[in-house]
This record gives sequence, structure tokens and C-alpha cells, in this order.
Amino acid sequence: MDRFRQFYTENRDRLHGYLLRRTGSVSATADLVQETFVRYLERYRDREHTPALLFSIGRNLFIDQWRRDSRTVPLRDDLPGNRPDQEETCILREQSRKILTAMESLGDDERELLALVIGGDLNYQQIADMRGYSVANVKVKVHRARQKIRQLMQEEGHE
Repeated sequence: MDRFRQFYTENRDRLHGYLLRRTGSVSATADLVQETFVRYLERYRDREHTPALLFSIGRNLFIDQWRRDSRTVPLRDDLPGNRPDQEETCILREQSRKILTAMESLGDDERELLALVIGGDLNYQQIADMRGYSVANVKVKVHRARQKIRQLMQEEGHE
């Protein structure tokens, strides 16, 4: 159990970041992170702990939730912002909302790959293994998705 506790500590923030970029909601993300680790522990307790499998479970739970809701998960105004300066908090929330909105305009595959790289902090090899792509293909797709985000932000005059 100590091995799992260490795995949890090493991956919980990364999984949270990944799922937050997918859901846009802090409360939905917390629920998904909890459910992901519960399922991982129930089904893969005796296996070697790998982040790619953990993120696959989290991704599948997100997709299941999205399908149950039968609509896209709305962007919520509950992004973290427990800073004492209200103006700074407001600016950070607005920037986060704009980035999440720009990510929503990407295709599902592009959004997924960016969320894995940025929020999941997974390397290209781990993502390639998880998604069944070559490492070169992952690099190209991530690069193009980042370019699209930059372009969208420039078009909106928010960069």
C-alpha cells in the first residue's frame, strides 16, 4: 500500500491538471480524480503502477461523464483563485477562461493531446504509448495544437 500511496502522491496533481483542462470545472475535476484513483486501485492493485494507465482511466471516466451529460461540459467560474488580491484573481480567472475557451475550439484529439502534455505532464513517449501513435506523430500534433492556440489568442488580441 505504501507503493500506491507514493504513486498517488506523485501523480495526483498531474492528473488533476489534465482533467481540469478537460472539464473546465474544479468540482467536476475533483470527483473525476477521486474516481480515477479508486478504479485504478480496485482493478490494477497488483500491477506495476504506470501514469499512462492512470491517465487512460481518467480520460475514459471523463468521456463517460460527457456522454452521460449528452452535451459538452460547460466552462465554470470555479477556477482556483484563492489569492488575497481580488484584481489579480479576476485577471487570472479571465485568462484561464480565455485559454479554456480557445482549447474548446480545437478538435477533440488536439485538445486531448494538449491536456496530456500540459496538465498531465506526460512525456511524448508515454502519450504515444497511451494513444497508439508514434512519438513523432504526437510531437507534430502537439506542435500544431499549440500553434492554433497561439493564433486564436492573437486573433482575439489576448496574447
